[in-house]
Amino acid sequence: MRETDNTAESVISTEWLELHHIGATDLISLYENPEDLTIYVDKPYKNNHRVLMDESGPLRWRVPQVKKDPSTNKWFVRWIVLRDSGVIIGSTSFHEPPDENGMLEIGIGIHPTYQRRGFGTEALLGMWTWAATQPGVHTFRYTVSASNYASVAVIKKLNFVHVGEQIDEVDGPEDIYEMALDVFRVEFLSQ
Repeated sequence: MRETDNTAESVISTEWLELHHIGATDLISLYENPEDLTIYVDKPYKNNHRVLMDESGPLRWRVPQVKKDPSTNKWFVRWIVLRDSGVIIGSTSFHEPPDENGMLEIGIGIHPTYQRRGFGTEALLGMWTWAATQPGVHTFRYTVSASNYASVAVIKKLNFVHVGEQIDEVDGPEDIYEMALDVFRVEFLSQ
């Protein structure tokens, strides 16, 4: 294993949220010892809902990636934090750095208490806005089960285009939605 560090990317701020990047050392600690609360010391957020503590979610994939190459962590897990209270309400992460075609896929999870309030949409737009400034990104991808009506409604509302289907080894059949970076800039960054 290569040496990891705890360098974190800058906070992404949106209207109601702050998206706090989890540094590599804290990410590994959260996965390997979720009850070690030292990762929250001197941080501007609190994990009252035990996000990523009771279920590892994306950590089971991201931690091996970070251990193999810590430089990939910049693309990975961010806490979704309510700005006014500092409470972590979810997490979001790209699946890996942009691929050879510049495609970047994202995942997101919002604690049930905070679902259906627009926080997922706001967090996705925050992440994609940040990614739009990074080199090598050309396309945003979002995959979702057709039966996840709330997520399908979000991605359709954002005008992502259905481009196909896939079988995910964990989640089963999923629809694939994409948006080119140039279209995203026109739709969301030119206002």
